[in-house]
Amino acid sequence: MSDADEQLAVWCAGKDWCPITSTATLIGKKWHPVVVHRLLEGGPMGFNELKDDVDGISSKVLSDSLEDMEEKGLVNREIVSEKPVRVEYSLTDRGESLETLIHEMRDWGQEHLAHAEEKDEAVS
Repeated sequence: MSDADEQLAVWCAGKDWCPITSTATLIGKKWHPVVVHRLLEGGPMGFNELKDDVDGISSKVLSDSLEDMEEKGLVNREIVSEKPVRVEYSLTDRGESLETLIHEMRDWGQEHLAHAEEKDEAVS
């Protein structure tokens, strides 16, 4: 399989294809980078473990995010037990290739952002 066969076709607004816009479209959803980060740091996880690790995400949003990332080839979903059904999520090679980008986002945030004590103080 060639590199072109392994690449995702991602739509981009505008006349010219833009890898920045396309990458932002792929991982720019609110929870996607957080889920990738947690899987990078914690390795494969079950749904409930991942939900507990991603503070503030609802079950529905996590389920939708995992489904979207699975469709895009970033996350693997593996049934590890039939009775009771237990599913484990892990990153694909493509998902793991986001490690540098995700860590750069973390590092930038640590350097340039501070936790606001109240919502009124926070940048939206």
